[in-house]
Amino acid sequence: MSNSRRRGFLAAVVIAIPLVIAAAPAASATAEPKIEVSGGVTQPVFSYKDAIREHVRVQSPVDSDGDGKKDLVRVDIIRPKESDSGLKVPVIMHESPYYDVPGVGYENEHKKYDVNGNVTKFPMYWDNYFVPRGYAFVSVDMLGTRLSDGCPTTYGASDVLGGKAVVDWLNGRATAYDDKGDPVEATWTTGRTGMIGHSYEGALGAGVAGTGVQGLETIVNIAGYTSGYETSRNNGTLTWYKGGQEELAQRVDLDPDEKCAAVHQRLREGADDATGNYNAYWHERNYRTGPISKARNVRASVFSVMGMQDRNVVGSQFSEWWAKLPRTVQRKAWVTQYGHLDPFWARREVWLDTLHQWFDHELMGVPNDIMRRPRVDVQLGPDRWITQADWPAPTRTTTLRPQQDGSLGRKPSTGTGSYLDTAQTEIAMATDPATTNPNRLAFLTPPLKSAMRLSGTPSVSLRLKLDKPTANLGVLLVDYGTDTRINYRERGATSAEGLKFIGGEDCVGQSTADDDGCYLRAGDNTATSGFNVVTRGILDAQNHKSLSRQAPLTPGKSYQITWKMLPQDYEFKVGHRLGLILTGANDDFNLDVTGNGTGDDVEPGTGAEVTADLAGTSISLPLVTGTSIE
Repeated sequence: MSNSRRRGFLAAVVIAIPLVIAAAPAASATAEPKIEVSGGVTQPVFSYKDAIREHVRVQSPVDSDGDGKKDLVRVDIIRPKESDSGLKVPVIMHESPYYDVPGVGYENEHKKYDVNGNVTKFPMYWDNYFVPRGYAFVSVDMLGTRLSDGCPTTYGASDVLGGKAVVDWLNGRATAYDDKGDPVEATWTTGRTGMIGHSYEGALGAGVAGTGVQGLETIVNIAGYTSGYETSRNNGTLTWYKGGQEELAQRVDLDPDEKCAAVHQRLREGADDATGNYNAYWHERNYRTGPISKARNVRASVFSVMGMQDRNVVGSQFSEWWAKLPRTVQRKAWVTQYGHLDPFWARREVWLDTLHQWFDHELMGVPNDIMRRPRVDVQLGPDRWITQADWPAPTRTTTLRPQQDGSLGRKPSTGTGSYLDTAQTEIAMATDPATTNPNRLAFLTPPLKSAMRLSGTPSVSLRLKLDKPTANLGVLLVDYGTDTRINYRERGATSAEGLKFIGGEDCVGQSTADDDGCYLRAGDNTATSGFNVVTRGILDAQNHKSLSRQAPLTPGKSYQITWKMLPQDYEFKVGHRLGLILTGANDDFNLDVTGNGTGDDVEPGTGAEVTADLAGTSISLPLVTGTSIE
């Protein structure tokens, strides 16, 4: 494998289980074409090498670049050759903005084309694995990227409606054209479509599903956004960077900037970095309750994957959307301790088995046992997975209160404590909790007498006074105790998001000279440490009543402010101690995009002094198992 492919590993990494799936013989040319099922799964009886490769451009309902013409969406297709002689096949669809920059997957793969403009190499393994089993694979260039018309709108309406148009075409409700401009119909498909993707790609699946489009039978949302606001904000704080909406749209679109200058201006103005408020711009990008996409309109089944230590797509992107899905929606989830991770790179053999059965059941109607298995897989630590009926697990709420002596317990408290709102890393905030630090307050429980598991979304309530009109309010829940844990913090050429390269490759499905379907292996990246930040919460104090408008606080006046932390599923071991850290701006969620080192594009601390009344300050934890903390 080339060094360039190895260097492409920048966002995460693969499991140490050898996995080579041999290609089965192609179906006989004289036999009636049919999909074969054995052992509850489809079998690889179709030739990947001989598969039909073609492309079309689907008419979308939007004109995102304002040129007076409806945008055309580029769709690259590979399907069994038997689908030209009577075999009707379902579709696995991958819509992405990343085909140009940075490439798809953790090896940053790009499409390759033949002289006719058809793709000879599709990024990732879905085509290699599923086409031989009787699926079509459809690769969609998101509007404004690669070979599609238009401009990217960073999770906006046109991003979603372009993908919806492709599902409509696959079901006979939209028009597509070949290179000559002649209409093309998708006569080879059943119309049953499943979308899959990671990050922005997963968001597109959630967005399209939220339109309620018919024919989209399932989505596999891997660390995908469901709220554009939470890609750049957290409760009013600017947790990523200024100009992020415009910057992302420019990054994935290689066309000259002037083509989409007007769109970039709307992104810049709509995002309203000056206040961090939620507004109509962000509401359009809300796939939970927004005007284009709503969780309540989802009719497709859902398979979600969420890393609870993801700094890019935070856990609430999963939990808030998951809770709003209709009860009738069939669903499955993996909840992990990794970062921004596609599980193909982490638990590969189990992932492929699960995904295979999921698509077979949802798109082929194969009567396997996937829906009789426990709904949720939860990772509690390195090589420690459990299953349960739903997420979160059934819990009881335990409320802990900080004490004047620095302890954390269940009894009422008295006294006050003060700290300054300064931007700090989480390591700096959590290190040496017994040491006095003017930029934080730290409180610890006694050592636990029994293990304790948190599942769900904690909340924190502060009674406080400020000496300025606002402050960044930060809180950390920390596990103090030496242990070997997933090292989600380390990011480098050979490790990221909790995984590391371990050498070798797995070849998945069938291959050709251009597309070998082979990918690097990785395993858990662990580290032994004395503490671990379990979860966190951030709030701009002047947004404590509303995310849509600021209400500056009166200096010296007492306020009771309560908000949600980020969700988590975590096991505290016997002898460990829980820590509550009250602090200011969280520098771990700041990015210096300009690279000038000045921090002019990130959230600084206000320098405000925060005085906490401990009698009115608490953290509420949803616990699966009880606590002996007094």
